[in-house]
Parts: sequence; C-alpha cells; structure tokens
Amino acid sequence: MAHSVWAEWPGTWRSDVTETNPERDPYAPNVGATDPYAAYRQPGYSYTDPYAVDPYAADPYAAYRTPQPTTAMPAQPQPRSGRGGTLALASVGLALTALVAGSIGGAVGFTAARLSQPDAVTSVVSVPIGATGEPISPPAGGSIAAVAAALQPSVVQVNVAGNGAAGTGSGFIIREDGYILTNNHVTANGSDITVTFNDGRTSSARLIGDNPGYDLAVIKVDETDLPAVTLGSSGALQVGDTAIALGSPLGLQGTVTSGIVSALNRPVTAGGQGELAFINAIQTDAAINPGNSGGPLVDGNGAVIGINSAIASLGVGQGGQPGSIGLGFAIPIDTASRIASEIIATGTSETPIIGVSLDRGFSGPGARVAGVTDGGPAAAAGLREGDVITQLNGALVVNSTDLIVDVRSLAPGEQVTLTVERDGQVREVTLVLDAQES
Repeated sequence: MAHSVWAEWPGTWRSDVTETNPERDPYAPNVGATDPYAAYRQPGYSYTDPYAVDPYAADPYAAYRTPQPTTAMPAQPQPRSGRGGTLALASVGLALTALVAGSIGGAVGFTAARLSQPDAVTSVVSVPIGATGEPISPPAGGSIAAVAAALQPSVVQVNVAGNGAAGTGSGFIIREDGYILTNNHVTANGSDITVTFNDGRTSSARLIGDNPGYDLAVIKVDETDLPAVTLGSSGALQVGDTAIALGSPLGLQGTVTSGIVSALNRPVTAGGQGELAFINAIQTDAAINPGNSGGPLVDGNGAVIGINSAIASLGVGQGGQPGSIGLGFAIPIDTASRIASEIIATGTSETPIIGVSLDRGFSGPGARVAGVTDGGPAAAAGLREGDVITQLNGALVVNSTDLIVDVRSLAPGEQVTLTVERDGQVREVTLVLDAQES
C-alpha cells in the first residue's frame, strides 16, 4: 500500500512510496539503523538531514536554496547636461521631476492638493488639430492590447542632441502631414532632433514652436500620410477612469503601461532652466518614467487625454534618476490642443494672464498681489498691491502656484470672477483674461 512521507528539504509530501511489508507499521522505523527510513525511500532521490548544517558557513542553507536568475539591466542613454537637481517636497517628502530619459529633467516643485476641488472641470476652448475637426484615426475599442495596437504607430521616440549632450523623450503624431506634439523640456537646449517611428524608421525633425510656460513643443518631420492620434477630452474625465501611457521610458521604445486617473486638477510646476511650467495636471498611477515625457496618456478607447510630463519620486534610482512610484502627472489635452493649434498656425501661442505679479513668498491661504500691470485686466478691475486673491470662479486658491495653474488652464478672452480680500473686506471682481505671447 502507499503512504505519504516527508521527502528532501525544503520538504514535499510524497504519496508514491509503496510499503513493502503491509504487516508492519510504516512509521515504526528501525532506530538502530544508519538510515531508519531506508525501506520507504524511492530510488533516485538524494536524502539529507535538512537541519544538519554548518552554522559557521557564510550561508549554511545554501544547498537548499533555489537558484535565482539574473537579468542584465538595459543600457542607459547618455545624460543631458545643464539641468538642475530636484526640490524635495517638504510636506510629503517627495520630489517632482520632469521626465527626459538620460537626464533628470530639471528642478521642479509640487504643491499639495487643493483644499477644495471645483464642482466641475472648466472646459477649455480649443482649435481642432485635424483639418476638419474629425478624428484622423478611429479610436481603439475593448482591451488594453487593442489600444496599444492602435496607438503604437502614432507614438514616436524623440532623440535630441546638442551642446555636447543628448537625451531621449517621446511624442505623438497629431496631424498626418508630420506635426508631432511633445514636451518643451524634451526639445529644449537641443539643436539636432531625430524622430524614431514605431517601425524603426528615423527622420530628422525641426522645431515649429514651443511654450515653456505649458511645457509644450511642436516639431515636424517632412513626411505625409502618417497615422495621427485621436484627441479626447480631458474636461470629461473622472477619477477612476482608465489611463494608459505610451512612450520610451529609459529609451525602451514601444512601452505601454496602464492604470487609472487617480486625481484631477493637481497644481504642478515643472521645468528646469528658464521659465517654469505650471500644469493643472491629471494624476495617474500608470507607470511613467524618464523618457515617457511628451508621450500620450490615453483613455480606454485610445483617445489622448493628456501628455505625460512629470513624476513624483521618493528618491533617485539607478544612474541617479528617479523612477515611478505610481504618481505621474500629465498636461490635460484640452489645454495642450489649444497651444499646439496656435503654434502650428502662427509659430507661437498665447498664455492667459490677469495682469499681476504675485508674492511667491506668501504662503497663503490665497495669492497676494505684489504688483499690478498698467493697462492690464487686473488694473481695470481695481486690484491693488497687497490684495489677496482667495478664489477663482468659486474655487479656493491655496497659494500663488495654485492661482497661476488655474488661470493657465483657461484661455485668453475668457471671463473670470475673482474673490479678493483687502483690509479685512471681501469683494468679487470680474475681468477678462488677457494674452501674453510665448
């Protein structure tokens, strides 16, 4: 008959050992024998006492460990020079970093979540990218695999070189005649731009225009009949919606990661040398890393909802670069499409302003006016130095960054209502946003 016995370390119960003497108790061994269980062991197995180890060995249990495979790490792109370090987040111990592969994409800051979210996401007036305003390529349906298959031909790797350094980012085709949208921090400080398509082809690209304040840039290749993306609507997003990121993290082209929209309207500043970008960001837990910058964040139908631009990081990883901890930030496509359309049409774009300078040292709550621009909207509305702006269109303003982000999520020509405190008195003023060219 068959019995289960404890086999070799770390131990498995075997039920295929045949008892040779049914008359005796199989668990009553000959304790005087060298191997009291010899009668029950199956030939071909090696049996050792798992507890008979050398306690003085470096690893006394080495003989019983399962060998672990080793994997070589991929080569890293050459770092781009001229970028500053990251700023620590005093409140939560994080750093926010722009995402250029091969470099830490610049010294950046991050503000805490708003004390109160607006009741609805403000719609942004945008000019369609396509000539007719209709989607140029049909949206993917169903699974993440279907989204990836539909979008990969429209996503490119952007390789930038110049000034003795090089870096790699991502971008995506927004018009079939060769226009590609990416981040300003991907193309900044680089005179030689090359695009690598999903099929391995490469093509030289030229910079059409950029807006550092939004961290956006448009480049163009001299090709036609390219597969353009479908643009979605970031204004219709809800927390929990599907979010899929595509791009070239660490130069690994064709990478797809997925998650959800984990928060909306995060006030984020990003950038390095020169002007900071202020982003009313989409937050996602889809893994994005250095090199994802400029690549698309898409919804479950494959429509672009944002442009991956920054990540929060607890520290730096291999090669001194930060890595994903599930807190990534994307520029909403409603804002990005307006900027891109203006750049394509005119080579420049407009940034909405209220016509004040702000006291960045004022910790809030609210944003304190440090100066008023003569002839600007704020001056016409009667704002003065020392006024504290506490709300924009009914949404609380935490600090100056919060106000700038809120204003830049709108468009020049839109009317806004400000709640202002002065000498203990609260009043509301209405003004029309002016435009400042990038």
